[in-house]
Amino acid sequence: MHIVWLGKKTPFCGNVTYGREITNLLLDRGHRVTFIHFAQPEAAAEDQFGYEEVSLPFIFKSQILTIPTLGSAKLLAETLQKLKPDLVHASLILSPLDLKLPEICHSLGIPLVATFHPAFDRKRRNLSSSTQHFAYQVYAPRLANYDKVIVFSKIQRNLLTKLGVPAERIAVIPNGVEISRYAPGPSSIKQQLNARQLYVYQGRLAIEKNVESLLKGWKSAEMGSHNKLVIVGSGPLEASLKTFYSEDNIIWLGFVASEERRIEILRGADCFILPSLVEGLSLSLLEAMACGTACVATDAGADGEVLDQGAGVILSTQKVSSQMKTLLPLFREHPEITALLGQKARARVLERYTLSKNIILLEQLYDRLATPARSAYSMSQGA
Repeated sequence: MHIVWLGKKTPFCGNVTYGREITNLLLDRGHRVTFIHFAQPEAAAEDQFGYEEVSLPFIFKSQILTIPTLGSAKLLAETLQKLKPDLVHASLILSPLDLKLPEICHSLGIPLVATFHPAFDRKRRNLSSSTQHFAYQVYAPRLANYDKVIVFSKIQRNLLTKLGVPAERIAVIPNGVEISRYAPGPSSIKQQLNARQLYVYQGRLAIEKNVESLLKGWKSAEMGSHNKLVIVGSGPLEASLKTFYSEDNIIWLGFVASEERRIEILRGADCFILPSLVEGLSLSLLEAMACGTACVATDAGADGEVLDQGAGVILSTQKVSSQMKTLLPLFREHPEITALLGQKARARVLERYTLSKNIILLEQLYDRLATPARSAYSMSQGA
């Protein structure tokens, strides 16, 4: 099957990881993939992984929003007409072009699938969650024009149906992890950092991630100099947070580009902590769970669904620092708790969130959409 993937390669975010993982697996399974993304023309080339690459011009691009040039929709239509793919899969990047895609694809008779990523908090308990909910309200009427919309959780599906997206248009296919790569294993990270216990946050340093509440809770818990909190990631709040939280037992590693290094950190950690105010379904959380690391996360987005029934500790998005002040000393004094939670986390990933199982679900969805379209095309050619 020939799939055109419309997604994101820069700047780095969960959408980038999602597109890379899925398209590489599709290639491995014998599909032809053309990756279309917003980039400067000279950046388009034969990709190192083997798929064709096409660039679209843009005016502005960030982790949250992309603004295309006026001619990008016409260029996309011409490209699709030339390629004649079996299906287009748009990993939505929050761009005005997202809203034009159904019209473009349907005029060419090409089935269109979307993955809808925006983070959310179903209870709208703060400004961040209210802002994200507005994105859902804006997009919902347009998502009804896609042939299928993929979301990562039942909670997200229920939110979209309440906003008017027909239930039959929505498919729940969660994020997945490559469980042979992200797995328990040896790690020397504790020795490198001279840590008795190691607690890890991995993600952007931005308001919606609520990292300062974690730092406040860590400071209040007085965990001692030999128990370390590692902050992996960068973002707009990095400089200010480092200024106010420069304790000896807080280690700022910044953005870690090496996947092997990130896996080594997760394997050696006693606990992974995600204090977000809004989330979708955190891939970093799933990666930590797959490595057999005990996990603590707020019930923002689908993360609570991931950790329910004992697979981890679920916090309220409210008063995270006070919850951490209570929880952290418990983990320090009873390491058997984190060991048990790590086992349960790995088991949950094996049960629900393996990349190999989820790619099969995706292929089945593709086939259901592409087969009727191919039949209709063959009939029109015969006529």
